[in-house]
Amino acid sequence: MEQQGLQLSDLYTLAPELTLVIAAIVISLIDLFIPKQVNRSLLGWLTLASIIVSGVFVSLQIGPTSLIDPANPESGELLNLLGGSYRVDNFANLLKLILLGSTGLIILMSIGSVKEEDIPHKGEFYYFFLPAVLGAMITASSGDLITLFVGLELLSITSYIMVGMRKKDHKSNEGAFKYAILGAVSSATILYGMSFLYGMSGSTNLMAINAALQQADPSFSALIYVSFFLLLAGFGFKIAAAPFHNWAPDVYQGAPTPVTAFLAVVSKAAGFAILFRVMYGVFYGNSGTPEHPIGEDAFFSLSVLAAIAMIIGNVTALRQKNAKRLLAYSGIANAGYLLVPIATQFSLVHYTNFSEFAYYLLAYALMNIGAFAVLLIIERSTGSSEIRGYAGLYYRAPWTAAAMVLLILSLAGIPVTGGFFGKLFILMGTLQNQTYWLAAIMLATSVVSYYFYFSIIRQMFMRSDESSPIRTTPTLGITIWICTIGTVAMGAYPQGVLGWIQDMFKLTRDLFIG
Repeated sequence: MEQQGLQLSDLYTLAPELTLVIAAIVISLIDLFIPKQVNRSLLGWLTLASIIVSGVFVSLQIGPTSLIDPANPESGELLNLLGGSYRVDNFANLLKLILLGSTGLIILMSIGSVKEEDIPHKGEFYYFFLPAVLGAMITASSGDLITLFVGLELLSITSYIMVGMRKKDHKSNEGAFKYAILGAVSSATILYGMSFLYGMSGSTNLMAINAALQQADPSFSALIYVSFFLLLAGFGFKIAAAPFHNWAPDVYQGAPTPVTAFLAVVSKAAGFAILFRVMYGVFYGNSGTPEHPIGEDAFFSLSVLAAIAMIIGNVTALRQKNAKRLLAYSGIANAGYLLVPIATQFSLVHYTNFSEFAYYLLAYALMNIGAFAVLLIIERSTGSSEIRGYAGLYYRAPWTAAAMVLLILSLAGIPVTGGFFGKLFILMGTLQNQTYWLAAIMLATSVVSYYFYFSIIRQMFMRSDESSPIRTTPTLGITIWICTIGTVAMGAYPQGVLGWIQDMFKLTRDLFIG
């Protein structure tokens, strides 16, 4: 049963989001009033605590029947807020757990690693993660174009500020400027595409738009195509998928490493949440006309975008000498892999697309955050993010090197790791749907990626002229090993993780199809 306004009882449903809002306000006030000589890492711990509390609230809400409308429990309908514009289903809850968990790990690796002389406003650095991840959570729950855009802009604007926090670094300033300008253009493109959908349907609700487009006059076909490609271009920027990726290497290189990790994982995951909602909420099932099969063309276009991202990301990474830029192109390639389960559509023979996507997204988050944590250690020790900084890491920090090897094996998709099974599940899905050309590109580009991933391993086992050991902070070490153990556990017990996701997610209820 839909509700037109917020009720007092809805506060519990919105507890994860409200926790972040309240925490951001309280921590910012604490930052204003505590003396300057007080270590701002305290604010980092408070920020991490608020992320954990928000995650606990999400965990209490997740489940097959935990959010069924109490006024009509037999219907199986979810308790939607604001007239169905804000959905708290298990699609959103599963993604929120990944978003919050990833942000928590990024904050953990930042505590004790962020230097005051590098980032003047250290307190702001910590609690700016809260509105950013709040925006990502809003996008995951959006069932309406307006709430979707509000969440996206909250995430984007906060990210622009975070990228430019190293005020004395010209690369950081350049990256923030590029990110803000191109981000504004992409947001305008998305908004323009949304305006076409609203004009044709008279509604901003995704389900209402889908119903209106299926009954639309055939003369509207051209406008539907225009709106789709405008949205695809805008969302392609947000997820850094080629050919909308040119901002990513410069922004990743210029931003503080924890912020780079946030952009690579949380911001990208939010973009995919939007794509899933829009593709299946608006364009799925839209047969159009025999001359213009809109739904089929939309998903085929997504497949082409996935193929381009995989090819360009992996091929361009081959010649990178900077670790941040290499991980940026790795992220572009992985955007392609994550697009594949969205593009292959649900069918009678294959309906586990979201489970495959969520599994690989979780593995991607763990292995990337772990890799960025190791990179942060290298930067602290050598003052550079060049790949040559890994030289001799095995001899200077053998345990850190061992963890990095496992993380790289997962990134490359080598058995038995979470990254391997994530790619395998996606590959099997494309084969079930007989999208053989896309499966072939997945295989070929994965093999190409071995070269640049293993180049880091080669560096780690080469003796370095620098004999001093690499020192790390306890928080960085904990982050690295949480990520390493997590990705190895996903490889050791893949069916358990995938099965749990499948138990939680129900297609007709959680993605509003049917």
